[in-house]
Amino acid sequence: MLKTRVNTSKFSKQKVALGLSGGVDSTAAALILTQEGYEVIGVFLDVLGDNEDGKKSAMSLAEKLEIELICVDVSEDFSEIVIADFCNEYMKGRTPNPCILCNPTVKFKYLQKIADEVGAYYMATGHYANIVYDEAENCHFISKAKNIKKDQSYMLYRLNAGVLSRLKFPLGNFDSKEDVRSFVEEKGLKNARQKDSQEICFIPDEIHYIDYLLSRGYKITEGQFIDSAGEKLGTHKGVQNYTIGQRKNLGITFGKPMFVVNLDGKTNQVTLGEHDELMKTEVKSVNNNFIDGKSEATASSLIPDNYIGKTVQAKVRYAATPANATLKQINDDTICAVFEMPQRAIAPGQSIVFYDGDKVIGGGIING
Repeated sequence: MLKTRVNTSKFSKQKVALGLSGGVDSTAAALILTQEGYEVIGVFLDVLGDNEDGKKSAMSLAEKLEIELICVDVSEDFSEIVIADFCNEYMKGRTPNPCILCNPTVKFKYLQKIADEVGAYYMATGHYANIVYDEAENCHFISKAKNIKKDQSYMLYRLNAGVLSRLKFPLGNFDSKEDVRSFVEEKGLKNARQKDSQEICFIPDEIHYIDYLLSRGYKITEGQFIDSAGEKLGTHKGVQNYTIGQRKNLGITFGKPMFVVNLDGKTNQVTLGEHDELMKTEVKSVNNNFIDGKSEATASSLIPDNYIGKTVQAKVRYAATPANATLKQINDDTICAVFEMPQRAIAPGQSIVFYDGDKVIGGGIING
């Protein structure tokens, strides 16, 4: 997370550094900002260091939009931070979310760096989310997009207050993705019907993540299926091949439905159990991040006083429906979310994100 304090008082509030990938969402964002009278500087971040096609696409788009484009090779940080974490977490039997880590440590880190260098007060991306200012707390927060189906507020919870105060999300109030495509199409741009980007940007769609791990030299070995009592049930292909809640393709059959309820990378054991064993009312998280209005450059790992004992809404994965929970501080780095209703298939390594209505108040990495 950025900790550098920059004097932005002389930055132009009519200038915006916009993450420009060449896709329809960042295109729509550029068009909207230009229409609103901002001077837009496109920023293409090459996370792999050799994305010539992506760079050419962004350059072509910037030319059509008549905006400046700055291309930055961020592959070293991306590899050392995001890809390394992705691989290490999977090898431990956990389920990481690369975008959540990338946003504060790579994407918005470099977007802010470029904004500072060109004197742009604002930064923007094509994310589906909104920024709200809370007068009582004198602080900016992430808020859900109007289009709940595309809402990406969950992915952005680790950004600090200093970044949020300078952020714009031009797509936050669109009703649907189709409306975004139609808007770009009306402007005569050919990428309006371009398909959405792949789920994991550094792994091609046709390559399974297991093959990706193997290609990077990681070894995946067979281990034991066990039940919750520790009894051996059979042999599995390696914990990395399974996900919490999985029922099919286990390679072993029982007289009743059985699910993956735990993955242990240290022992290379996969625990199988019945559906009830997937349900939890308490979820612990570490490396928590709550917006702290007292310091723009940092966030707090502690539950804000005004949310202790108060019912909030929490999502245990990106596609989950927010559910009511109360938060308990276990120690300086660990909190426990106690849900009113049991939550299914909690996966360590994923994030739990907390909301007050539409407003994101924080979140953390699920640890049990």
